[in-house]
Amino acid sequence: MNLLAQIITWINGLTNTLGKFLLTPPIAGLSGWLSNTIISALLGPLLLIFFKYISNQSAIQRARDDMKAHMLALKLFKDSFSVTLRAPWGLFQGALRLLFHSIRPLLIMLVPVSLLLAQMGLWYQYRPLKPGEYTVVTMNLNGNSDSPWPAVTMKSTPAVELTTGPVRIFSQRQVCWEIKARQNSAEPLIFQVGDQEVEKELAIGDGFMRVSTDRPGGQWWDIFWHPAEKPFSDDSAVQSISIVYPERLSWTSGTDYWVLYFFVASLISALIFKPFLKVKI
Repeated sequence: MNLLAQIITWINGLTNTLGKFLLTPPIAGLSGWLSNTIISALLGPLLLIFFKYISNQSAIQRARDDMKAHMLALKLFKDSFSVTLRAPWGLFQGALRLLFHSIRPLLIMLVPVSLLLAQMGLWYQYRPLKPGEYTVVTMNLNGNSDSPWPAVTMKSTPAVELTTGPVRIFSQRQVCWEIKARQNSAEPLIFQVGDQEVEKELAIGDGFMRVSTDRPGGQWWDIFWHPAEKPFSDDSAVQSISIVYPERLSWTSGTDYWVLYFFVASLISALIFKPFLKVKI
């Protein structure tokens, strides 16, 4: 595993702890729209404060003042040919300066916001299985198409019934199972791969539970967006395990829509608190 993947794995360990401590009470205990609204409403002002102290507020204010001056000049001296030519160029320069002084703090803020979104996605992006539902589990093995295949089995548990598999897809070195959820459970699936025992989180129940669709391999982008489980090392016989979960249906806390609602609600909250926090954007 490369250095970047290792760093992200360490960061995920911290964000998982913080996520369970900070996100579990509101999300597991409230309705989806209310929990997402509360998180968004709190984050908007926090991001404003963060932006205020990592940005050059005086330079942003000067750029905004210059733009206002050029707009005023256009209004007051609209009959002047020279002002008509110079003012738009001054507005353009001011906009570039404003963008320059805003983009650095925005890029810095992108990292913690992305980590938060990865944690929230564990709750909102998919829902857990319900007893009686079927799904597919896919394991990707290490090696190429000519490599020998290890013996692979899934251990039975009271929570799931193995209905089909293992089915081997030789061209992709994948092993697939179809399972049926029997009862509410947060116990992991356990696999025996050769002499190695590996686990994959499984969520069966109602309401909101942390749902980890993938236990990733060594690619840093997979580790970043699937933070809940420890990634497999590059020399592991298993490179990833994924479970297909049902989509969550909601305009405010459902699959994909929760992100849009989060950004809209946090933006509205930031605009409400902006005059009180005296932040120049």
